[in-house]
Amino acid sequence: MKKLSLALLLTTFSLLGQNEVKTCETLSKINALIQREHYQPKPIDDSLSVFVFDSFLDVLDANRNLFTKIEYEKLCKHRLQLDNSILQNNCAFMSDFVTVYKSALNRKKKVLEKLQKEVFDYTTNDSVKFSKKKFPFDLVLTDIERVWRKRIKYDILEDISKLSPNLDSLTPHFTKLEKTSKAKIFDTNLCKVNSILEDTNRLENDLQNNFLNIFCTYFDPHSNYFSMDAKSSFMSGLSTSNLSLGLNIGFNEKEEIIIEEIVPGGPAAKTDKFEKDDVILKVSNTKGDEYSVSCTSMEKIGELILSDSNVEIELTIQKKNGTIQSVRLRKQVMKATENAVFSYIAEAKSKIGYINIPSFYSNFDGYSIQGCADDVAKEIVKLQKDNVEGLVIDLQNNGGGSMEEAMKLAGMFLDIGPISVLVDNKSKQTILKDGNRGSAYNGPIVLLINGNSASASEFFAASMQDYNRAIIIGSTSLGKASMQTILPLDQNNQQDFVKLTIEKFYRITGDSHQIKGIVPDIALPVLFDSIIQREISFKTALKYDVITTKARFNPFSKTLFPKIIELSNSRIKNTSRFNEISLANEQINALYNNPKKPTRLTFKDVFNDIHEIDPIWKKVKKIVESESNNTISNNSFDLEQLKFDVFQQEINRYKIKEVKNNPYLEEAIAILNDYKNLNK
Repeated sequence: MKKLSLALLLTTFSLLGQNEVKTCETLSKINALIQREHYQPKPIDDSLSVFVFDSFLDVLDANRNLFTKIEYEKLCKHRLQLDNSILQNNCAFMSDFVTVYKSALNRKKKVLEKLQKEVFDYTTNDSVKFSKKKFPFDLVLTDIERVWRKRIKYDILEDISKLSPNLDSLTPHFTKLEKTSKAKIFDTNLCKVNSILEDTNRLENDLQNNFLNIFCTYFDPHSNYFSMDAKSSFMSGLSTSNLSLGLNIGFNEKEEIIIEEIVPGGPAAKTDKFEKDDVILKVSNTKGDEYSVSCTSMEKIGELILSDSNVEIELTIQKKNGTIQSVRLRKQVMKATENAVFSYIAEAKSKIGYINIPSFYSNFDGYSIQGCADDVAKEIVKLQKDNVEGLVIDLQNNGGGSMEEAMKLAGMFLDIGPISVLVDNKSKQTILKDGNRGSAYNGPIVLLINGNSASASEFFAASMQDYNRAIIIGSTSLGKASMQTILPLDQNNQQDFVKLTIEKFYRITGDSHQIKGIVPDIALPVLFDSIIQREISFKTALKYDVITTKARFNPFSKTLFPKIIELSNSRIKNTSRFNEISLANEQINALYNNPKKPTRLTFKDVFNDIHEIDPIWKKVKKIVESESNNTISNNSFDLEQLKFDVFQQEINRYKIKEVKNNPYLEEAIAILNDYKNLNK
C-alpha cells in the first residue's frame, strides 16, 4: 500500500513537473514574440507580476469563497516574484497554484455534500452583501460552512423568485419549490466541482491557459493567448454560417452556455420559445445520449450538436425568469446572413437609403465572394436606381473587423487622399491613402454609431468626420485604435497562438480616438450607454496621445453643419422617445452605480431584490418595441429576388421590424431632410 501511494505521489509530481516545463516554454515563446512584435512592449518587472497575480486570483476565486486567507497569503509569496521566475524559466509557482486550487475545490466539495443534507431555515437574520469592488481574501477556515450556506440559500431563493413576478403565487408553494430548487442548485454546484476534480489534466490546462492569457493582457487588453482547445473549437463550430439549429451560442460571465442570437427563419426561431440570454442546461439526441452542460466537456457537447448523424436535438433551457423548458429542434440547411450588409428604403417626406453594416468582414471570412466594401457598393447601386436623396449608414454595434475593408469603404465616399496614419513599434508612420479617383456616392450621408461601434468602425467613422463627409450621430464609440494580428508561437507546431497588438492608428489630423472614441457631431441618448464597457475601463489599455503627421487633405465644406446640428438638437429635446430613453438611463444608472444594500436571506427580501429591476425592464422593452413613423421597404431589386425565396422572406420581415423600431434612423432621416431644405 505504501509503495502504491509513493508511486502515485511520484506520478503526480512528475506530471506537475512536466506542466511547469511546458508552461515555461510557452511563456518564454510568448514573451519573445511580444518583446519583438508588440506595438508597445513592457518590461517583465514587478508591475507585471502584481497584475498577473491579482488577475489570476480573481479568475480562480472571483467571489472570495474558495481560498482562505492563509491560502491566499501562502500564494502571495509569488505576487512580486512572478517576473523573476518567468525570466529565470522557473515555473514551479504553477504547482503551488494547482495544489492550493485543488485542495480548495476538494474542501468545497465536502462542505457542499454536508450542507446538502441540512434542512435550511429561511427565517433567520442572515444576510448577503454585494459590492462592485472585489472583496478582500479574508475567509477563515471556521467560516467556510457559514459562507457557503448563505450563498446556497441565496441561490435557492433567487431560483424560486425567478419563477414568477408575483410573490403571492409562489408563497403557498414555497416548500415544494424549495425542495426542487435546492436539489438543482446542489447538483449543479457539485457537478461543476466534480467535473474539474475528476479530470486533472483539464484542471491544470485550464489554469495554465488562464495564466498565459492574463500574461498577454498585461501588455494591452486585446493581446490574447489561445490554444486549439475544446472550447475554442466548440465556439467556432457553433458560430459558423452552417449552424443548422438557427442559434448563435456564447458564454456568459458564469461560463454558462447562453443563446446569443436566434437566426430569423431558422428552426429555433420557428418554435418561438428561445430568447437572447437563455441558459442551455442540457443537450440530448434521439439515441438516448444526454449531457448536462455544467458537467460535460465542450468537445462532447459540440460533437453531439454538430454531428450530421444527430438530425434532431433537444435543448433544455432556463429562461430569465427561472423557468425551465425542453425544446426539440430538427436541423435544417441555413444560409449565411449574419455578417451580410443589407439595405432598405426609408421614406418620410423624402426617399432615403439605409445601409446596415454588421461587421467589416472580408472575402477571407467566407461570408461573401467579395468583402464588406464590395457588398456596400452593390447596395448603393440598388438604392441609386430607386433615386434615394440621402444615405444613412448604420454602424451601431459593429465591433469592427478588416481594416482593409474599412479603408476601401472610406475610399468609396472620398475622392483620393489620406485616410489614416498607422504607427508601428519603431514609431514609423505609414499614411494609408485612397488612391482611386472618384467615388461611388456623392450625396449627403448620416452615420450612426454607439458605444459598441469599435475598431474598423471607428477607423471608417474617423475618416468620414475628418473630411466632413458625413454627419455622425449617436453616442461616443468604444475607443479602440489599435490593430491586431494572430501569430503562431511555433511555425512547425501551430497549436498555440497569440493575438497581438502590432500597430496603432491615428486620424489624419494627428489626433487619436484611442480611449477618447469617436465623438458624434450630434449626441443622442442610447439605452445602457453609461454601463457599456469601453476601452477606458481596461487597466492595460493603450494611452491616448496625439502625433504630428505629414498627411495633407482637403475636407468637404461644413457650412451647413452648424445649422443642421442646431435643428437636430432642438428636435431631440422635444422627441418623447429620446426623453423616455434619457429617463430610463437615469434609473438604470441609479440601479447599477449606487451601492447595493445587504439582502436578508428571507424569501420576500430576495424576491424583492430580484424583481427590483422589473419596472425598468418593462420601460426598456416598451421603448425598444416602439415603431417609428417611417415607411420601410425593400429596394426594387431585392423585392424581385424575395419573390422566389421563402427563407429570405422570413428574415426580411424580421429585419424590417428592427429597422422600423430604430429611433436613430428616424432622426437621421430628419437631418437629411434638413440638409435638402437648407441646400435649396
